[in-house]
Amino acid sequence: MNTGLLHIRPFQPADEAAVIGLWRMCGLVVPQNNPAADIARKLRVAPEWFLVGEREGAVVATCMAGYEGHRGWINYLAVHPDHRRQSLARQIMEHAEALLRAAGCPKINLQVRRTNSAVIAFYESIGFSVDEVVSLGKRLQHDSPQDGAQS
Repeated sequence: MNTGLLHIRPFQPADEAAVIGLWRMCGLVVPQNNPAADIARKLRVAPEWFLVGEREGAVVATCMAGYEGHRGWINYLAVHPDHRRQSLARQIMEHAEALLRAAGCPKINLQVRRTNSAVIAFYESIGFSVDEVVSLGKRLQHDSPQDGAQS
C-alpha cells in the first residue's frame, strides 16, 4: 500500500537490520527483549501483519499487529526521529487497524511505558484511551541480551 509518501508493506527478511536499527534509535530495544527473536516469533504468526513503512526505499516506520480472536494488539510502533510529525505513525496505525477490523477484531490493546507521555498523547489523539486495568506479565522464555539488545 502506498499512502502518500509512505509505502506500507509486510516485513521482508532483508529488512531485519534496518528494522532493529530503527527500534534501537526509537528506544524500543530493552535488555529483556531480543529484537531478532521478537522478529522471528512474529514471522511464525501472521507475518503479513508485521508492517514496514518506507520512504525512498528506506525503512522509516514499523508496526506489529496481532489478533488472537478476542483482542487485537499493537507492538513495535516506531517512526524514525527524522520523519516524525508527518503523520507516518497515524498512517501505519490506520493500516494496522484496517487489517484488524477486516479480521473481526472488536478492540485493540497496546502497552506504553507510563513515563512516555508523548506516545500516550499520540495514541489518545487517534482515539485510544487509558483502560483502568493493571497490565501483568509472565516471561515464558528469557532472551539472551547479547543477541540483540544494547548494553
